[in-house]
Amino acid sequence: MGGPRGAGWVAAGLLLGAGACYCIYKLTRGRRRGDRELGMRPSKSAEDLTDGSYDDVLNAAQLQKLLYLLESTEDPVIIERALITLGNNAAFSINQAIIRELGGIPIVGNKINHSNQSIKEKALNALNNLSVNVENQIKIKIYINQVCEDVFSGPLNSAVQLAGLRLLTNMTVTNDHQHMLHSYITDLFQVLLTGNGNTKVQVLKLLLNLSENPAMTEGLLHAQVDSSFLSLYDSHVAKEILLRVLTLFQNINNCLKIEGHLAVQPTFTEGSLFFLLHGEECAQKIKALVDHHDAEVKEKVLTIIPKI
Repeated sequence: MGGPRGAGWVAAGLLLGAGACYCIYKLTRGRRRGDRELGMRPSKSAEDLTDGSYDDVLNAAQLQKLLYLLESTEDPVIIERALITLGNNAAFSINQAIIRELGGIPIVGNKINHSNQSIKEKALNALNNLSVNVENQIKIKIYINQVCEDVFSGPLNSAVQLAGLRLLTNMTVTNDHQHMLHSYITDLFQVLLTGNGNTKVQVLKLLLNLSENPAMTEGLLHAQVDSSFLSLYDSHVAKEILLRVLTLFQNINNCLKIEGHLAVQPTFTEGSLFFLLHGEECAQKIKALVDHHDAEVKEKVLTIIPKI
């Protein structure tokens, strides 16, 4: 095929070929870009998922890898990293259900008995996030007694103690499992009085949960509590603590009236919380707070005084 006409066909063929190549290039480049945008990355090993550089929320397959790693390894570094990753992912409601369905709660729960305090803390943190799911609480409740023992026998103000208190607080948001703490109420007040500011706030959050339930009122009022408890009603006490002890008084008083327990006052022994809260010293301290500099504290006091 010669001459100008032949040259024209050759040029056209080259143009078509180049166009086809360009289209193929665009398609394959677009697919690769799309894969990246959709998160289609090379499969990660279980240990890769714990190295701190993997920021995506894990899917069910990855969570299963992580749980298998947590169950099979004895390396404390890997265990701790795996618990941190699981705990972070358990903050998402969809993963709270997936981890339960994969049998992950007992795998995490078994780690609260670990001798390594850092691992124990991370396990408690993971259970705390998992406990936001009400169905998960049914499985987590079997660890409540062990968590209480660790909270009250372990070092005061420790990371493990705070993690345990946070878990217990989540587990008592509803009334379903509050009765399991009945025998530990006096211990809670002991930690409240001896702990630092952070510990005091966390114990009070837990006590406030219990104080809203009329079924727990008698147990709270029977608790033997040191008279130094009344110092928490002093005007110089931090606002975050003062507001909570005022609310504790208010909640218990409300429940007493609902249940009619005021009629059985003689059943409460001297040295009990009942005698502290309903004594003259407590009444005077609360009334003195009417002049508190903080408007929120003053408002709370004004709602309580008519009921004293």
